Amino acid sequence: MSESKTVATTKKYPDRPITIIVPTSAGGAYDLIPRALERTANQHLGQPLIVVNKPGGAGNIGWNELAGATPDGYTIGVTGIEMILQPLYSPGKYNYPTALEPLVQVSSFPMVLAVQANQPWENLDDLVKYAGQHPGEIKIGNSGMGSFPHVLGEMFTHTAGISVKHVPFLGGSDSMAALLGGHIQGVFTTQAITKEHLKKGTIKVLAVTSGQRLADPVFASVPTFKELGMDIVLNNWVGLAAPKEMPIEVRAKLAEGLKAIIIDPEYKNALENIGLQVNYLNPEESQKKWLDDNEKLSKVIQETGILDRIKEQRK
Repeated sequence: MSESKTVATTKKYPDRPITIIVPTSAGGAYDLIPRALERTANQHLGQPLIVVNKPGGAGNIGWNELAGATPDGYTIGVTGIEMILQPLYSPGKYNYPTALEPLVQVSSFPMVLAVQANQPWENLDDLVKYAGQHPGEIKIGNSGMGSFPHVLGEMFTHTAGISVKHVPFLGGSDSMAALLGGHIQGVFTTQAITKEHLKKGTIKVLAVTSGQRLADPVFASVPTFKELGMDIVLNNWVGLAAPKEMPIEVRAKLAEGLKAIIIDPEYKNALENIGLQVNYLNPEESQKKWLDDNEKLSKVIQETGILDRIKEQRK
């Protein structure tokens, strides 16, 4: 991009709607968070945001499209911990942490292990004992091969020394639908997806991956894996990123506008209504988070044998 073209682009940016690519199906945290951004986008960015779902491939389909988009500020995308995970398994079309640049982190949140309410397991120990007596019988859903929920499922079964069947779906809302329909017996997913079902009593939540119990009263009685003796402490997060080589002025305007939306009390309330908290990080802080998670996850998938297992399953 020439210098004159950059100046011409940035002077009037943005002069049309901005597309947000969501790499999952509708309904999960990756989808709900940007849809809440839409409400005040005109006020803070001067143009509307248009959310487009591109599910599949544990996020790869959406992130490939984002990484390959023109870096003009009119295509941004939702990122999360799976964006760090995918390149650790095998080289793909893009190495996302280097092909993309962060704009903001919006939220950080743990995952929960949920089961149907009519299952006989009242706690995690009951589930582990049953799985030990019935190897391979229990099906645990996730958001796709190599996704963060899949990694957590593999960590859980590895740590507990049990054998289950890990079943991939396009996204968290799909795996929750399968749980409610009785097609699987457990699922690693988010507070946002489980909250209303837990309130209605259609599911039980056996454990949470955070370092301490959740503040939300609906989840207050749910123990952490750590307090139950399992070293599973990992949080997911949702941010927004853009293709590399975006003009500096465009990047700055986007980051400032998105920050204004995120710290708006109206947005904070919108997230709290779906069981999430605003955990804002700026571009530099987000970049550091990407590097830290890359190091942590690389270690986890090797030490637990997940990397070898995924490579074998992908053959």
